[in-house]
Amino acid sequence: MIRQDITSSFGTSTTKAEGIPMTLTLIVLDMVNGGTPFAGVAVYVWQCDRDGNYSMYSSGLEDENYLRGVQIADADGKVTFTSIYPACYSGRWPHVHFEVYPDQNSISDADQRLTTSQVALPKNVCDAVYATTGYQASIDKFARLTLATDNVFGDDGGVRQMGAGSGDVTSGYQVSLTVPIDTSTEPTGGNAPGDGGAPPSGGTPPGGGTPPSGAPNGGIPG
Repeated sequence: MIRQDITSSFGTSTTKAEGIPMTLTLIVLDMVNGGTPFAGVAVYVWQCDRDGNYSMYSSGLEDENYLRGVQIADADGKVTFTSIYPACYSGRWPHVHFEVYPDQNSISDADQRLTTSQVALPKNVCDAVYATTGYQASIDKFARLTLATDNVFGDDGGVRQMGAGSGDVTSGYQVSLTVPIDTSTEPTGGNAPGDGGAPPSGGTPPGGGTPPSGAPNGGIPG
C-alpha cells in the first residue's frame, strides 16, 4: 500500500484507472507543536474512479485496489500521490478521502488513526474535467450539487477542506491542501470510513458506513 502512484491495482491485478491525471499533495501540520510539519505520519488516501466507483467496494471491483495508497510524510509534513481526477456521483461533492496515522506501523489499525477527513475539489477544475470524454456521466450529477448542501462540506462550505487546484485537461491537474491536526482533541472527523473506505491492510470494506463529518472550527481534531 505504501506507494506514490495509485493509478493501478497491485498484487493479483494490474488494472489501471483511466482518466485525467491528478497529483494530490497534502501538507500535514501538528497544531499541538505550533503548527510545525508533522513528519513521519502515515497518510492513507482513497477515491472513486472516473465512473464513480470504488475499488474493493463497488460491485465488480471487489478484487481491485487501485486509487488507494499510503505515503509517509517527509520532513515538511508533505505527501504526494499520483492519481486520476475522480468522478462526481449522486449526492456528493467531488472529493478524495484521507486518514492520518501516527506512523507506518499503525496504518493497519483504524483505532490508531489521528483523523479522517476529505479534500473537496475545486468547482472550476471539476467543470473543465467533466466536459471531457469519459466523464460525461458526472456533468448532470455535479450540476445538482452545492458545497452548502453536501453532507460533509456543508458545515462550513468546504472552507477548511477545499483543495487548491491548477493545471489543465491536457497535462493534468495539481491539487493541494494543508491539513492542520489537533491531537489534543478527541477524533470527530468521522466514524469508520464510508464511501468506499477500507482499512489500509485490505480488510473488509464497510457496507455504506457514515461518511466523515468534516473538520470543525480550528483545524482537524486528533
